[in-house]
Amino acid sequence: MSEIRVLLVEDDNIIAKVAEWRLKNLGYMTCGRAMTGAEAMELVVKEKPDVVLMDINLQGGVDGIETAKMIKKGFNIPVIYVTSHSDGPTLERAKATHPDGFIRKPFEDEDLRVAIELALKK
Repeated sequence: MSEIRVLLVEDDNIIAKVAEWRLKNLGYMTCGRAMTGAEAMELVVKEKPDVVLMDINLQGGVDGIETAKMIKKGFNIPVIYVTSHSDGPTLERAKATHPDGFIRKPFEDEDLRVAIELALKK
């Protein structure tokens, strides 16, 4: 069985390091990390991940919701939001992109594993 390749889109270094560590412990491979929507799009093209873990608030001019919309439309790669922002308007915008999962920070290993496995089965 080949390793599942995960692209991590997260602009907070500490959260990114924890997420990378958790992914590794769960048997997933982080194929790249982006801090902006533009970097995420470049890595999607270059790395062709199996799934994307997407923060909603990102550095730069394009947020995670807009980036997820582009990834899903152009590449049909599952996107799981991993965020601490779940207020009404943000959640409505996120739902409109038909995400493959939504995890609230802080999260546990099992939350991550279940979300990834379900996203890959869609």
